[in-house]
Amino acid sequence: MNHKIWVVVANGSRARILEAQKSRKLLIELEVLEHPQTRVHGHDLVSDKPGREFSSVGSRRSSIETLDPQKNEAQHFAADLAKHLDHAHRSQLFEKLYLIASPAFLGFMRHDLEEGTQKAIVLSIDKDLTEKNAEEIRDYLPAAL
Repeated sequence: MNHKIWVVVANGSRARILEAQKSRKLLIELEVLEHPQTRVHGHDLVSDKPGREFSSVGSRRSSIETLDPQKNEAQHFAADLAKHLDHAHRSQLFEKLYLIASPAFLGFMRHDLEEGTQKAIVLSIDKDLTEKNAEEIRDYLPAAL
């Protein structure tokens, strides 16, 4: 039986979905997903100053810390990518999944993937290889693939 194997290479702003062709030891790019909002400078993603809060003692005020806007955008992208992969897995477009992503993004992805898709993960590598070509990505995968 010929199992479809997908390799996803991602970071907070870009994801590449490749299919492993085991017989020829090739990776064929199927799709590229972009999330340019993550690349925008943090201050450009925030529309105004942080809120203020009053101290419970006295009349001092301090800024309320806000989430890092770029991290927030990366989390949104991870959730969108996870939904895309969950749908593809439920549609039986792949049976096995190799995830290669920057460390923080890999954590976001793991959090958002459905249990069935998580069980399809054969290997995950915490490295950003989004700018590498298919042959270079292939070098990071097991020889048996």
